[in-house]
Amino acid sequence: MVAASSWLQSLLSQSKLLFSSQRLRKYGFALSDFLTGAKTGQKSVKDSFQANEDGVRMKCLTDLDDVEKIIGYKFINKTLLNQAFTHPSYNKGCASYERLEYVGDSVLNLLIAKQQFSLYPDLPPGCLTPLRAANVDTEKLARVAVKHNLHKYLRHGKPALERRIQRFMEVLPKYPLHSHGLIDAPKVLADVVESTIGAVFIDSNTCIDTTWEVTSILLDPIITPEMLQINPVKKLYELCQKYKLTVRLVDLWSKEGAFEVFVNNHLRGRGHCHAKKEIALNRAANAAYNEVLRILRVEDINTV
Repeated sequence: MVAASSWLQSLLSQSKLLFSSQRLRKYGFALSDFLTGAKTGQKSVKDSFQANEDGVRMKCLTDLDDVEKIIGYKFINKTLLNQAFTHPSYNKGCASYERLEYVGDSVLNLLIAKQQFSLYPDLPPGCLTPLRAANVDTEKLARVAVKHNLHKYLRHGKPALERRIQRFMEVLPKYPLHSHGLIDAPKVLADVVESTIGAVFIDSNTCIDTTWEVTSILLDPIITPEMLQINPVKKLYELCQKYKLTVRLVDLWSKEGAFEVFVNNHLRGRGHCHAKKEIALNRAANAAYNEVLRILRVEDINTV
């Protein structure tokens, strides 16, 4: 009986081991990590699953020192910098960059306005406003993020963002300085620049001078009046005025997110952008400008 009992216990023990092995394969690496952590006391079940999820789906900001070298600022509170590069999609309930972006947006507008007020004492507000806009709009800041490779440190959970950023980078050579909204700039790139500026502002105890030092490095080259290109609407009007052509803009933005441009009562351009009215107008004007140029090259001016 004793021998039989020992044999039965041995069999049951092997069955338990086999069952445990099957469960381990079923639940995969997360359970394996948990079992390892249970021995060391370092991981909980939630931590194990989250750690593996992060490794598969998300990039982690593993080296904050690299970012500090890029922006030329050493953080006292590195948590702020970590937060500045955390997209809301990174993890449910995580501390994302949204609050820092809010601060950075306001501070950036103030810094550029302050710089322009001192640098161009003779320029009226009508000239300063588009100049400031060119330096702080989504496209300019997205270019800043790409130039300094800040996008590589962004923590997020949306693979589609990577594709949008890549498409944006591919068309940049076509517009070396600014396209006036003719290309789609991912807002997330501009958000990261603004959140970084906001993080510096808060970490430096709201020091404007320190924040400007970082901002001026990031935004270099800052667009000047000489560099500011004529926007598509102005280019279209100047071209049509030269050839005595009439221009009519049709605002469909509130209903369709679009503008239409008629030249001599012929539809010559249409542009869309639901996010921003000015971009829709610029795209329509640019399309009309290119179409009028094409017609002028191959046809009589009266047919435009």
